[in-house]
Amino acid sequence: MSAVMDRDEVFDVVTEVIAEILPAVAADQVTGRRTLAELGADSVDRVEIVVGILDRLGLAAPLAPFAAVPDLDALADLLTRLLREGGAS
Repeated sequence: MSAVMDRDEVFDVVTEVIAEILPAVAADQVTGRRTLAELGADSVDRVEIVVGILDRLGLAAPLAPFAAVPDLDALADLLTRLLREGGAS
């Protein structure tokens, strides 16, 4: 993926990966203020989602900062910032 993606495009990738890992979650439930835990993701699901998003975006980043994101909006913001800072592998 390109580092020129905007935040909305990044959020779309987040939504796509969540749908793949949590197929029982309806698309309208995936909103910016929701957390992965609220969507039913356990700790393994959450790691799979973050790793899947990083892979899809072509990013290489440590996982620790992702544990502190409070919701999907913050996740998309962090990913967008990493892309802009040149974290793509």
